Amino acid sequence: MGRITDCFQRLAGTGQKALVVYVVAGDPTPATTVPLMHTMVANGASMIELGVPFTDPEAEGPVIQLAHERAMRHRVSLRDTMNMVAAFREQDQSTPVVLMGYVNPIEAMGYEKFASLAAAAGVDGTILVNVPPEEGLVLDTALLAKGIDPVYLLAPTTPEARARMIFERSRGFTYYVSLKGTTGAGNLDVGEVQERVAEFKTYATTPVVVGFGIKDGVTAAQVAEVSDGAVVGTAIVSLMAAHEQQPEQLAEAVAALVQEMRTAMDTVS
Repeated sequence: MGRITDCFQRLAGTGQKALVVYVVAGDPTPATTVPLMHTMVANGASMIELGVPFTDPEAEGPVIQLAHERAMRHRVSLRDTMNMVAAFREQDQSTPVVLMGYVNPIEAMGYEKFASLAAAAGVDGTILVNVPPEEGLVLDTALLAKGIDPVYLLAPTTPEARARMIFERSRGFTYYVSLKGTTGAGNLDVGEVQERVAEFKTYATTPVVVGFGIKDGVTAAQVAEVSDGAVVGTAIVSLMAAHEQQPEQLAEAVAALVQEMRTAMDTVS
């Protein structure tokens, strides 16, 4: 059993939902990332999505696009990102870490090499926005051989037949993109999310977590009522820009936001 499955089982045993937090590796500086990962876990994060810097992050809104640009100014690569995971693992052997991003750098490295290096670093899963399940079989085979979970995405427009296929292909959990737009959009329709997730869960074969549009404790708690977890990204990443030159203040601000979400989610779990 991998760390992701173990995480959801532990949370179920305590009646909690997963708080999944997202940052871009190397944002605002490479030295910031690993300490910030530990800070988020210490303040209630259940799982970390570590964004791999990329030149064309087409699913991202302006806040996270700028985070990719800040990281790339420091020339943070896919290999650097995996090295950060390895450094995180020196102190934390239990918190799942999922690499989120785009398949292009992995294509350049090669599937087998990536899977081997990622497993050695302590990566638990991947969320690759531009890989539909119909095109991911070869990569999935390489990942699963190394114990890494490929996580696929559901959308508000996903019909039932396709959703069932996605659940069959996804491992660890399945990620529901809660709105028709990019990350950071402010038009989250909580009622629609609750209705859609409730429908998915009638035939889901993995936990379902909800991302996009979750910005504070209120929205995190609302989606936690019906899902297995909430993903917060843009709200955290926006703090990177605000405190780019103030690492101590950045850590405090991120800790406060994560605590707010954890507390709010625990009231409805």
